[in-house]
Amino acid sequence: MKGLILSGGKGTRLYPITFTRAKQLVPVANKPVLFRVIEAIRDAGIDEIGIVIGDTGDEIRQAVGNGRRWDVTIRYIEQEAPLGLAHAVKISQDFLGDDRFVMFLGDNVIEGGISPLIRQFADSGWNSQVVLTEVDHPQQYGVAELDNERRIVRLVEKPRNPPSNLALVGIYMFDANIFQAVNSIKPSWRGELEITDAIQWLVDQGCQVHPYIHRGWWIDTGKHIDLLEANNRVLAELTHRTEGYVDRDSKLDHLVTVERGAEVINSVVRGPAIIGEDCRIINSYVGPFTSIYHDTVVEDSEIEHSIVLDHSRIVGIPSRIEDSIIGRDVEITFSPIKPKAYKMTLGDHSKVGLL
Repeated sequence: MKGLILSGGKGTRLYPITFTRAKQLVPVANKPVLFRVIEAIRDAGIDEIGIVIGDTGDEIRQAVGNGRRWDVTIRYIEQEAPLGLAHAVKISQDFLGDDRFVMFLGDNVIEGGISPLIRQFADSGWNSQVVLTEVDHPQQYGVAELDNERRIVRLVEKPRNPPSNLALVGIYMFDANIFQAVNSIKPSWRGELEITDAIQWLVDQGCQVHPYIHRGWWIDTGKHIDLLEANNRVLAELTHRTEGYVDRDSKLDHLVTVERGAEVINSVVRGPAIIGEDCRIINSYVGPFTSIYHDTVVEDSEIEHSIVLDHSRIVGIPSRIEDSIIGRDVEITFSPIKPKAYKMTLGDHSKVGLL
């Protein structure tokens, strides 16, 4: 089998964080989401991976490279515009050939990986396997309707009146029949070739499309609140370690990771939390569900339930920062008049003086 990762799109729902960074490279628990997807596919025994890229392709190429660090081979497939998931499959046919493959959206995080799914599909005679999960707002997703025998009857993209609460997770497995499907469908009202329409074509043609209902957690990291929730979930699952320096005046619990080169001085860090490489945490409190990315300084401040990207400075903030996503090269300092509380999402290269 081969792997196909979709890593295009502008990530507009994550603005301003994604003004200057591909959404798939925003870190969750100090690891870019795209890296987690590559690892999930590799761990399933797949070592040939195609990545569909768009406007942020140069950044993706620079970050991922040829795949050597994961012992996989990466091939990049350029999509001239975001014309739909089925279009991404269509333009990837030269890479995929007649091989069965798994398609994984590059901004999704799923509990437990995909190894069991890959084994199940590889050992089956199915033409496709579609991963579904129950959601609270199915009108925001592609939705599947099943019959009494748990077979897929119909798929609808973002329906106004959902036929079920079973959403397509963003993980699909196909054989070569999918290419006839994507070449047979027409663009939707959005002007895109929808993967739901392609899968519906397979169903209508009598192909074996197997639904797999995922019972663990799954998060599409396309929005701020979902990115924070994904960070929470992954932090809670980490095996924590201390590789950096922690002085005797600091207090850390067993759910804290301090990466190499980081320093924690006269501070309290309560996990689950992660302090990135070459960070400095000084006279500060870092609370649960917080990720501080590399080369960042937090001094005389308090922060929890937040994501801070690399090369940022948070200095002298007397009130606690929480529920926040702070971009790269951001500087937050304290002005003389005391504030009450802060909640913020700051884009890269911002500087904020709080009043």
